[in-house]
Amino acid sequence: MNLELLESFGQNYPEEFDGTLDCISLAVTCTFNKRGTLLAVGCNDGRIVIWDFLTRGIAKIISAHVHPVCSLSWSRNGHKLLSASTDNNVCIWDVLSGECDQKYRFPSPILKVQFHPRNLNKFLVCPMRHAAVMVDVEGTHRVIPLDEDSDLNIVASFDRRGDYVYTGNARGRILVLDAESLTIKASYKISQGTASNTAVKSIEFARRGSCFLVNTSDRVIRVYDSTEILACGKDGEPEPIQKLQDLVNKTMWKKCCFSGDGEYVCAGSARQHALYVWEKSIGNLVKILHGTKGELLLDVVWHPVRPIIASISSGVVSIWAQNQVENWSAFAPDFKELDENVEYEERESEFDLSDEDKSVVQGEEAQDEEIEVDVASIDRVAAFCSSDEETEDIGSLQFLPISPDVEDSEDNQTSPHEPPIKKHRSHNIDLQGAPTGETHPLLNKGKDKPTTKKGRPRLEHRKGK
Repeated sequence: MNLELLESFGQNYPEEFDGTLDCISLAVTCTFNKRGTLLAVGCNDGRIVIWDFLTRGIAKIISAHVHPVCSLSWSRNGHKLLSASTDNNVCIWDVLSGECDQKYRFPSPILKVQFHPRNLNKFLVCPMRHAAVMVDVEGTHRVIPLDEDSDLNIVASFDRRGDYVYTGNARGRILVLDAESLTIKASYKISQGTASNTAVKSIEFARRGSCFLVNTSDRVIRVYDSTEILACGKDGEPEPIQKLQDLVNKTMWKKCCFSGDGEYVCAGSARQHALYVWEKSIGNLVKILHGTKGELLLDVVWHPVRPIIASISSGVVSIWAQNQVENWSAFAPDFKELDENVEYEERESEFDLSDEDKSVVQGEEAQDEEIEVDVASIDRVAAFCSSDEETEDIGSLQFLPISPDVEDSEDNQTSPHEPPIKKHRSHNIDLQGAPTGETHPLLNKGKDKPTTKKGRPRLEHRKGK
């Protein structure tokens, strides 16, 4: 994929609806891999559907869990996929084989899981009403410490490179901890006017730059610079770069994310299927994308490289993209698009072996210049490499190989030898004081359940019921 050919001159955000991805079962959550070539979708029947995003076809289906999949996270190289289910189980899957490598059982519902951005052997888990947990692949875990504020409604996220862990609680307290030592490096509190406490709903980092956003219950999205937060230290009072909100409808935000280049912020409404896109540098609202009326939004993700957004509502993944207009003059500068047929008059010498009408070229222009073209070295593509990387990761998984189904002839009816299924390792994660009788919010709240509307395919109809 040549990024130079995909360069959009002007705005770099989606403008219109560009089709749906129907997983047959109801989709709940989705996430792109590092390059944006694969889209993993977690469904309410426990399956994980991996789409090849270039061909818009299903590349693999993993029968992962029995209960709905509530959170997904790709590893950096794309070979592993981390999933959490509403039955308190967290699993690591091998994407190529579709087999489970590790399984972790937690005592309480899991709200979010996230792979360490640079270390395949660590991941972050946010249990319900409990401090966030840093889990090692081998099963050992460390509980991320709390501040003197003992609120247990914690959301947490790695920063862009995994050097720090950012946590936020229901009282608006943000902590920045070192990912290795788990010591507090910085902290501050979000306050809105007279309200002393405003709950932090999510923390999201941009793929490029040092900015992150905090989605709070006061319907305001605050964009901060992480370098400024670390410079302020403990009990600092940093000011957000931008405050983004819907001043007209006072919309509550279900999910927020950055664009791939970090220049735009997208937020999905919690009341309806509507996506708001702001420009981060100025803070102005540039686009509102409206889905089908009456649908509730469940998840929103932005493509890592291209101006494409995937949103989930009513169990279907909707794709939002730019309107691609063919510009033939880009291939030939003298190309003209005609509205109707025009009779062409050819020149007298147009098809002669030697063009008599051509002007005589003299001097240096007449000599052919020999230019060496380097076809061996590969230039660094900035969109695919971080600022501290020289080259792309050659071993990363970008596409899934698909072998065609070949029917055996009647003469050769021998049953193929199936390789033995690798047994996964199970780990029980014991958390002191974790609530055991809680129900996952995805199952508890009726308004958050994915519902089917008219015009959407239902699973029962597909089965012929």
